[in-house]
Amino acid sequence: MPTVKVRNLKNKEVGEVSLSDAVFGVDLNESLIHAAVMNYRANGRSGNSATKTRGNVSGSGRKLWKQKGTGRARIASLRSPLWKGGGNVHGPQPRDWSYQMPKKMRRGALRSALSERLREGNLIIIDEFGLASPKTKDFLGVIGTLGLIENKKRAKTLIVDSLDNANLVLSSRNVQKTKVTNSFGLNIYDLVYHEKLIISKAAVEELNSLLDPGKEKGETEPVVEEKPRAKRAAKPKAETAATEEAPAPKKRTKKEAPAEEVTPNE
Repeated sequence: MPTVKVRNLKNKEVGEVSLSDAVFGVDLNESLIHAAVMNYRANGRSGNSATKTRGNVSGSGRKLWKQKGTGRARIASLRSPLWKGGGNVHGPQPRDWSYQMPKKMRRGALRSALSERLREGNLIIIDEFGLASPKTKDFLGVIGTLGLIENKKRAKTLIVDSLDNANLVLSSRNVQKTKVTNSFGLNIYDLVYHEKLIISKAAVEELNSLLDPGKEKGETEPVVEEKPRAKRAAKPKAETAATEEAPAPKKRTKKEAPAEEVTPNE
C-alpha cells in the first residue's frame, strides 16, 4: 500500500496517508488510456459540419439550352455538381460521433493514469485547501509555495477538491493552465493533459471508494424476494361432497316449435 506525505498550503508536512493499491498501485496500460482519451474526445465533438448538396444551393431548375444542336455539353440544371457553384457530392453532413465505452474500462484507465502520476512524483496531497478569501493573488501564492511555478512558468495543474469550496473555485477560474474539479467529475483527458495533480485528503477517500474494483463487483441490484402466494382455504368435506353430487344446471334453449302432423293423402 503506497504511503504519501500530506502537506498543508505552506508546503509543510502534516502527516501521511496510505493509498489503496487497487486504485493507486496499478500498472501502466497505455492502450487502455489511449482508448479512453479517444472516447472522451469523440463524445465532445459537435458533429455539425455540413456541405450543401444540389438541393440546397440556389439556382434555376430550368434547362438552359436544348439537348442537341448547339455544340455545347448537355446540361440539365445549374445546380448540378458538374458546374461551378453547384452542389457538393458526398460531403460531410451533421452526425453524432459519440459512442459508449464500458464503465469498467473507463475506470481502469483512470486507475492507471492516477498510478502513473504517483510514480512520476507529480501527485501532491493537501490536508485542506482553505483560502481566506476568493483572491487570485492568494491562489497564485499557494501554487508558488507548492513548487508548481518554475522559471516564471506555471505547470498545468489539476486540483481535485469539493466544488463547494467557493473561495478555491472563484480564485482559480481566471488562472490559465489550472482546473478545479471534484472526484465525481474527474476524467481521463484532464489527467493526461495536466502535468501536476493536487488532491485533497477528503477527495482521496472518495476516489478510493469510487474506483475500487472490489466495490465495483458488489454493485449489483438488490434481489427482491417474491412473497409466497396465500393458499386458498380448503372447503369442508361436506360442502365439497354436496357440490360434487349436485347435477350441473341445464342450459336454457329456445323453445322449439311443435312439429306439424303429416296426414297421408287420400
